[in-house]
Amino acid sequence: MKIPAEHTSVLIIGAGPSGLMMAAQLLRNGIQPVIIDSKKGPTEQSKALAVQARSLEIYRQLGVVDRVLHDGKKAGGVLLNQDGQRVASLLLDDMGEPQTLYPYILMYEQSKNERLLLDYLTQNCCPVYWDTALISFRQKESRFEVLLKTGADQLYITCDWLIGADGAHSTVRKELEISFKGDTYANEFYLADVTLANLNDSNLHLHLSKQGFAAFFPMPEENRYRIVGSLSPQLLAKQNLTIDDVRPHLSGVVRKPVNITEAHWFTTYRLHHRMAQRFRAQRAFLIGDAAHIHSPVGGQGMNTGLQDAYNLAWKLAGVINLQYNAVILDSYAAERMPVAKGLLKTTDRAFTFIVSDGFLNQIIKKWVLPGIIRKLWSSPKLRQAFFKRISQTHISYAESKINLHLSQGTKIIAGDRLPCLKVYDEKKQIDTDLHEWCAKPGFTFIAIGKQTEDELFRLAKWITQNYPNILNFFYLPPTQKNRHVFDAFEMGASQQKTLIVRPDMYIGFINDSVDVAKIDNYLITVAGVVKVV
Repeated sequence: MKIPAEHTSVLIIGAGPSGLMMAAQLLRNGIQPVIIDSKKGPTEQSKALAVQARSLEIYRQLGVVDRVLHDGKKAGGVLLNQDGQRVASLLLDDMGEPQTLYPYILMYEQSKNERLLLDYLTQNCCPVYWDTALISFRQKESRFEVLLKTGADQLYITCDWLIGADGAHSTVRKELEISFKGDTYANEFYLADVTLANLNDSNLHLHLSKQGFAAFFPMPEENRYRIVGSLSPQLLAKQNLTIDDVRPHLSGVVRKPVNITEAHWFTTYRLHHRMAQRFRAQRAFLIGDAAHIHSPVGGQGMNTGLQDAYNLAWKLAGVINLQYNAVILDSYAAERMPVAKGLLKTTDRAFTFIVSDGFLNQIIKKWVLPGIIRKLWSSPKLRQAFFKRISQTHISYAESKINLHLSQGTKIIAGDRLPCLKVYDEKKQIDTDLHEWCAKPGFTFIAIGKQTEDELFRLAKWITQNYPNILNFFYLPPTQKNRHVFDAFEMGASQQKTLIVRPDMYIGFINDSVDVAKIDNYLITVAGVVKVV
């Protein structure tokens, strides 16, 4: 299928999870992009496995989370084994309550994520143009001239904005001459998706020994596991390895036979940790693996790419729709680059420790680590802190220039993710939550505290006159059923508070009163919203 248009507002290069999410979010915000990929079709390999709570919240906002939950599998726990002996057991199931509706890690492989998002694009009349590769582009002041190859033919197309979601070997990044600094880990690893005859649970089994390491990740299908392990020195020079070649070494690490009844996918690879020097060059942006790659520790990679797209899409759509000033686009790199940098640092440290075979490291892993893990995991506070980090619900943009904190409260500040607090909607007489109130595109204005009918009418009228289709309005009065919300925002029953929630469910503005002049100032001066004249 060839691209029918000669010009498009947004051209997305790459139809992996990041590119597909970018297209889905643009569609949700009223922009029809063109998305291409050099592959013949979506990936058949499982690839990334874990979907974190923050990504599930995004899928809920898209209206597709029920399918994800139905086809996924909750990770029950982590079982740490040392030389064949169980040394620690960590329960993961529902460890994040009550921070989110999804207080767990969901095993839902990349191929399923891609199919899910492809179906969303199809339902919204946005095809992916497969077998279509980017050859080159020329960036002008307000557009790109792009040369594509589709099948045996070449095609010229112009676009206003270009998104590089084309992976670690990104052509977009190379054409923009953006450096991709980092390194390659010395170790070589294998990956196998297999069916096992003697294992069928929801736990992640981590095996450490002097011979190396092996991790068994549960997959949604019965008796199906992803095995990731280090290659033995004897296998490093051998060509065309198969699962049968690594099986003896794997059994030696686990200290018992591994009964594989079927191998669905097997590959060997090296891991890299790199980050682009810039995430933006004028009208071009990098997201996902094109911007950053790192070790698979913690199941963060695919989720970080999804959030890159989620962060950028609403801003870009708003600029294209003339709802926001173009300066808001500067906040994409300002918000997402520190996240990527921090992630590279933490995953690199953790992965280096796991694969290191130094004498001191082996002593620590065998005699010190299990005790430390058991002690730390016995603390509810530390378990909650661990979940916040791995679920990516801890990420805050508090330093971002498009947020403004005018509140005395310190527990929740502007730039933080909106907590998923349950609320009782007095108007509709139903139980809901704050995230459900943010289901529609645009900013969400939540007035907390007592308001008279006249005051509510004036607020609604002001929104209609000044910010139609940009600002959604909700009111939360002081009631016993919603007392916990007031407590979370450090409010007394007689106090008022304004929340302006960004389209990505981060709090952009908090004020300790409901003052339209201050809301107006935030939206225009800080967030860059274009006011209706």
